[in-house]
Amino acid sequence: MFRRLYDWTLKWAGSRHAPKALGAVSFVESSFFPIPADVLFIPMCLSRPESAMRYALIATVTSVLGGIFGWMIGYYAFDLLARPVLEMQGKMAAFEALKDQTGTEAVLLMLVTSGFSHIPPMKVVTILSGVVAFDLKWFIVSAIVARGGRFYLLAWLLRRYGVQMAAFVERRFGLIAGGLTVLLGLAWAIWRFA
Repeated sequence: MFRRLYDWTLKWAGSRHAPKALGAVSFVESSFFPIPADVLFIPMCLSRPESAMRYALIATVTSVLGGIFGWMIGYYAFDLLARPVLEMQGKMAAFEALKDQTGTEAVLLMLVTSGFSHIPPMKVVTILSGVVAFDLKWFIVSAIVARGGRFYLLAWLLRRYGVQMAAFVERRFGLIAGGLTVLLGLAWAIWRFA
């Protein structure tokens, strides 16, 4: 199933409706869709490098709006949608413990790391942010910085280095994202405990 979704999403990259599809995928990826927007974004930037920054703007705006939607799901619809599933699986106590341990700084760090590197997945963090009633203004600011930083940096790299960069990122993305996450975690730990 995951492969079919991936192939379906990638098919849109060659369509004349690609910018609309990018906006739609960026929106839903931030709240519930399992395929990252990069599946469309990277081929679109490679095929039309002169439009890469416009694509970054589309992906950033719609991703932030999708994140706000995920926050609203967590804030307004947790009891309706997520609680029954957690209770049925016997995971409600574990979720409550995680929620109690999740302070403002931890949520902010997760927003930045998930927005920039998908670790943890953005949809999980956006919904958790709503559940713990993380300040919506800070949520939006962090989402703009993280998602915008990610899409604009990727657009610049793809415009500048093209196919070689795409091949490098695709082969080593997990390693790159993990390294950035470790660096962000270390920076946060130094700031928090120094």
